[in-house]
Amino acid sequence: MNTSYIFLAPGFEEIEALTVLDVMRRAGMDVKTVSITDDYTVAGAHGAAVKADLLYDKTDFITPEWLIIPGGMPGARNLSEFAPLNTLLVNQAQSGKIAAICAAPAVVLAPLGILDGKEATCYPGFEEGMPNAIRRDAPVIALDRLITANGPSSALRFALAIVANSMGESVAQEVGSGMLFYPKRVNFYF
Repeated sequence: MNTSYIFLAPGFEEIEALTVLDVMRRAGMDVKTVSITDDYTVAGAHGAAVKADLLYDKTDFITPEWLIIPGGMPGARNLSEFAPLNTLLVNQAQSGKIAAICAAPAVVLAPLGILDGKEATCYPGFEEGMPNAIRRDAPVIALDRLITANGPSSALRFALAIVANSMGESVAQEVGSGMLFYPKRVNFYF
């Protein structure tokens, strides 16, 4: 299993980034946080300072499993304005996996054409930013190589959808149950 990366920009939504990081690591996945700035410490939208594992400019992104984009404002906008990440995302969209939550599907992915013709969800009020997507009002939309979610309350479901995609439904069920997330049906992250 290749490394997955969660990108952090000033103003990122802390619960979306850290929940995904925690859940993926509980599942045994190799995941790293990446600062797009020249500093390892990145301040989130609500003032939590998080020390990233890596700096973007010093990381070689060879065949990543997942590129994960948290939302939050102005975090999503800061990610969308970082040209090297845009190039990486466009290349990843050709055959790799991408996950984005909250404002990020509309602010980061849609302008790159990554959502064109695909089902996707985002934070309410940002739908206009995804004019070429098949917009759905759902907590999480999980496709084979693209997962989107609508916001902070869906962060755990979003993370478990990533785990289910990579490691299988039983691993996602085990991790979710260990966190006292009790599903009422098998596809509990939808």
